[in-house]
Amino acid sequence: MGPTAAGKTDLAIALSKVLPIDVISVDSALVYKGMDIGSAKPSKAELALCPHRLIDIRDPADPYSAADFRSDALEAMAEISAVGRIPLLVGGSMLYYKALLEGLAEMPSADQAVRAQIEREALDKGWPYIHAQLAAVDIESAERIHPNHSQRLSRALEVYRVSGKTMTELRAEQQSDPLQDHYHLVQLAIAPRQRSTLHERIALRFHKMLELGVIEEVESLRARGDLHLDLPSMRAVGYRQVWEYLDGALTKDEMIERGIVATRKLAKRQFTWLNGWAELNWVNTDNKEGEMLTGDNILNQALQFLPVGAI
Repeated sequence: MGPTAAGKTDLAIALSKVLPIDVISVDSALVYKGMDIGSAKPSKAELALCPHRLIDIRDPADPYSAADFRSDALEAMAEISAVGRIPLLVGGSMLYYKALLEGLAEMPSADQAVRAQIEREALDKGWPYIHAQLAAVDIESAERIHPNHSQRLSRALEVYRVSGKTMTELRAEQQSDPLQDHYHLVQLAIAPRQRSTLHERIALRFHKMLELGVIEEVESLRARGDLHLDLPSMRAVGYRQVWEYLDGALTKDEMIERGIVATRKLAKRQFTWLNGWAELNWVNTDNKEGEMLTGDNILNQALQFLPVGAI
């Protein structure tokens, strides 16, 4: 696990050279076909060296959920384990990890009529009003969901209006099958100690994406005609900002600035998840002076957390 641009893929490839591992991607953007540059998808050379499962498995018009991930990941883990290899889950979609570890509550299916009504209310009175409506019936969810996170707010209120039960109540009723009962888990988080170092890596990577053609990639996606900014795929960090630039809502400089800021905010949210994560082992990619460590040093840190006999 780890924040975006921390070097997770590099460590996974290094581990694949010394351990019998098969990688399972844990990334909500990498699942989509045709979203390669803006998602920092591993290159063809990297994938040839270290294949990743759960990459390029969905069309961007077809949303992929945490429940979908849990089902697919459990199936892949079972297949990998059955042939005597080690499943290595790699990525930064923290909700996916949580779903895998803790299970998911049975939620009612989407109700388009109820969802449309909530969107009309939001258009008329604003998303803070929707947040207040949610807080009146489910204060726990309201405290967890930011007032500007329209998709999650809409879904939480929709669940209550459709089922008569809140997300909090439904999650309390869930029956989970702990992953720890089936696997020996080793949980690693990779990141530099200095936040400024990560910020530099984020900015450099965003500019590299521009050089590689992320604007042209989004132009190609827009040209399909069936994609829009309400889809989870197109709301991914970087894609939204480029889309808005192509819409004329942002200048190129504004797009770059907002793309980098949005990526930093994503990293901050990932750190928030990780800082409260139980049984986590940190792998540092820099020393106390902020200087980046060599690949072997980072690899050796990771290996020391594995159980005796795993190597």
